[in-house]
Amino acid sequence: MNSFSPGFIKKIPKTDLHVHLDGSLRLQSLIELAKQQKVELPSYTQEGLNEIVFKPEYASLDEYLKGFAYTCAILQDKEALERSAYELAMDSFSDGVRYLEVRFAPQLHVNAKHSIEDVLKAVDSGLKMAKKEINGKIKDPEPTFEYGIIVCAMRFFNKHFSKYYKWFVNLHKYSNELDRIRLASLELAKAAIAVRDSTDVQLVGFDLAGSEYGYPADNHKQSYAYVHKNFLMKTVHAGEAYGPESIFQAITKLHANRIGHGLFLFDVDKICSDEIQDKGRYVDQLANYIAEKRITIEVCLTSNLQTVPEIKSIKDHPFGRMLKEKLSTTFCTDNRLISHTTVTGEINLALNNFTIDEACLKSLIIYGFKRSFFHRPYYEKREYVRKVIDWYEKIQKEEGPV
Repeated sequence: MNSFSPGFIKKIPKTDLHVHLDGSLRLQSLIELAKQQKVELPSYTQEGLNEIVFKPEYASLDEYLKGFAYTCAILQDKEALERSAYELAMDSFSDGVRYLEVRFAPQLHVNAKHSIEDVLKAVDSGLKMAKKEINGKIKDPEPTFEYGIIVCAMRFFNKHFSKYYKWFVNLHKYSNELDRIRLASLELAKAAIAVRDSTDVQLVGFDLAGSEYGYPADNHKQSYAYVHKNFLMKTVHAGEAYGPESIFQAITKLHANRIGHGLFLFDVDKICSDEIQDKGRYVDQLANYIAEKRITIEVCLTSNLQTVPEIKSIKDHPFGRMLKEKLSTTFCTDNRLISHTTVTGEINLALNNFTIDEACLKSLIIYGFKRSFFHRPYYEKREYVRKVIDWYEKIQKEEGPV
C-alpha cells in the first residue's frame, strides 16, 4: 500500500495527455443527447448502460470498442461536441488536472452540416469556455488550467465509420485500401495545419490511432512529414497491439515526440522481422534510445488491463520496467467513461502496485507538463511548468506522504 494520502494525490497538479473525447463523455449527458437526437441506446439509464456497454471489465478489445458506436453517434452536431468538450475539461479539472490534451478524429464527426474546421472549432469552443470559467476563479500563484487539441489520423477505416469516410471511399473508389488511408491521413494533416494557422483553435498535435496489425505506420509517412515540416508536435499509438518494431517505426518514420501506450516495448516475442537476430539486444537498444531522447510514453494502465488479454495482472504491466529503466512516462486515462477511470485513479493504481517513492512520483507528474505540446511559446511553457512545480511543492509540504 502506498504512503500517499488520497487528498494529496487529488490535489497535486496533474496532466492528462492521452484522453479521447469520444471515450470520455459524462454518462448522463450521453443519455440526454441520445434522447434529444433520437439515437437508439440499449438502455436509457446509467445502471443499464454500465451493465450492457460500459462495463467494469471487457472480454476483448472488440467489446471495449463497442461503446464508441454510441458516443460517436451523438457527437454529430456542434452543440454536442462543444458540450462534451466543456464537460470533459470541467471533470478533469475537478480531478486536479491542470493541463489537458484532448484527442479525437474529427473525420468521425464531419457531415453535410459540418466541415473538419467546424468540428474543431466546436470542440475548441467548449474547452475555451471551461478554461475561462476555471481560470476566473484561480488566483496567483496557483497554476491556471490549460489545454490543447490533438487530431487523430486512422490506421484503418471503411465507409461505415462515418459519413465523411463514406464520401472519401466513394470519391477514391479506384484507389486500393492503403492508398485511401494514406490520402485521408494527408488530407487531415493539411486540414490541421490550415486550422491551426488561420483560427484561434488550440490545435497542438497530430496522432495516429487504430489497429496496428496490417496497417503500418509508414503508410502515414507523408502526412507526418507534412506536419513535421510545419512544426506541429507528433504522437503515435504504437506498441499497443503490436511489438517493438511498431514503436521503432513511429519514432524513425513518423518523428514521434511521444508514444501512446508503448505496451509491448519490451516484448521480444512480438518482434517479427527475420533481420533482427538478437531480439533482446534490439529491445534494450530501443528502450535506451527512447530514454536518451526523452520520448515520453503515455501510459494508460486501466485501459491496457481491459483490452489486452496477455496482461493477467497489473504486476505484469511493463510500467514497472519503464520505471526501472528511467523512461519518461506520464499517467493518462485514455477513455474516462469506457475505462471508468480518472488520472487520480491511474496514479493510485500505480502507487499500489509499483515501487514509487516521493521523488519518483514528483518526476512522473512533472514529465507530463514538461513533455506536453503546450500551445504558447516555449519560454511561457517554462514559466508555467515552474509555477506547477512550486504549487506541487507547496501541497507536498502541507499534505505529503504519511
